[in-house]
Amino acid sequence: MADVGDAIRAAFETAVASGAVAGVVATASVDGRTVFEGAFGSREVGGAVPMTADTVFWIASMTKAITAAGAMQLVEQGKLALDAPIATVLPELADRKVLEGFDESGAPRLRPPRTPITLRHLLTHTAGFAYDMWSADIKRYMEREAVPGVISCRRDALKTPLIFDPGTRWHYGINIDFVGLAIERVSGQTLGQYLTANLLAPLGMRDTGFRLRPDMRDRLARMHVRGADGGLTAIDFEIPQSPDFEMGGGGLYGTVGDYLAFTRMILDGGRGNGQQVLRPETVAEMTRNAMGEVSMERMVSAVPGSTNDVDLYPGMVKKWGLSFMINTQDVPGARSAGSLSWAGLGNTYYWIDPAKRVSGVIATQTLPFADPAVLGLYDAFERGVYRAAGAA
Repeated sequence: MADVGDAIRAAFETAVASGAVAGVVATASVDGRTVFEGAFGSREVGGAVPMTADTVFWIASMTKAITAAGAMQLVEQGKLALDAPIATVLPELADRKVLEGFDESGAPRLRPPRTPITLRHLLTHTAGFAYDMWSADIKRYMEREAVPGVISCRRDALKTPLIFDPGTRWHYGINIDFVGLAIERVSGQTLGQYLTANLLAPLGMRDTGFRLRPDMRDRLARMHVRGADGGLTAIDFEIPQSPDFEMGGGGLYGTVGDYLAFTRMILDGGRGNGQQVLRPETVAEMTRNAMGEVSMERMVSAVPGSTNDVDLYPGMVKKWGLSFMINTQDVPGARSAGSLSWAGLGNTYYWIDPAKRVSGVIATQTLPFADPAVLGLYDAFERGVYRAAGAA
């Protein structure tokens, strides 16, 4: 295998020198072997503390796949069911209405859904829930009804309606936060306690959690906002450390090395760090299309300060597993058809390629999401891994 590091290292160093990112950490694995691990730039723009391999990031929606894995453990045990009404576990979802618009006075028009919400709907983002960041109607509803944003980790943040009948469409939303609540209801533990005992600790992911230990805070990267001039400004940002609920859809902090361990577990049929945390057949079910004829839709920003529009691999049909995005075609020079991936709001990303047994993780702390500079760096990183591994 050629040295995977040279071209990738050059791309990262150029990105830091140009100001495209304040700092970045990345790691990749091929067939169970770490082929790259590097840290570049600083934890804060203009700061003296360098990025290191053990830097801690808010991994945001990369939390979703971990929460989903926890839920699938409980499906294996018969404590949760993929296709039964989830209201048997979460009665608060029994009467969730569908938002059909607003009347002349601005009041929301709501109706009962035609089908009940299931765990499968939640895991595939086909339940009808939407984030305000990508739904102008939900944003308007939240403003009118004084519903707080989900990052507040307040229970009232989950009191939003559906925007379509469950199972009929795809829209990215607060679905996995309800999955986290379902885990708590049937396990009798907080989500953090459950995930630590059943996934994080067995996989050796000691630097991943909802709460920042003092040593994790000491290694925390600062969040940055991209200005109109392209420059980066550090901001104060932190997920509440005494939340009403632990956000299964986006509350975890962690390191890229920890997350690589999670990706390897998926590649190895549920086994990692010498522990079998999921059955191989469960992983197989998680990693194939779980939404039928429905497909992922383009995500149009309703809050430009938080996210750009998101249209990964334009023109390609994308499906959703339990709970990963699945690209349905090969990407020349990069991932195979059937690869799994997703991301976090602060421009953190991962992919898992079962066909070629390749996975990688890259992390910055940059807003808004889908930052073109970071996406370009992510692509260069991925292509460099495949090129050096002879897997392109």
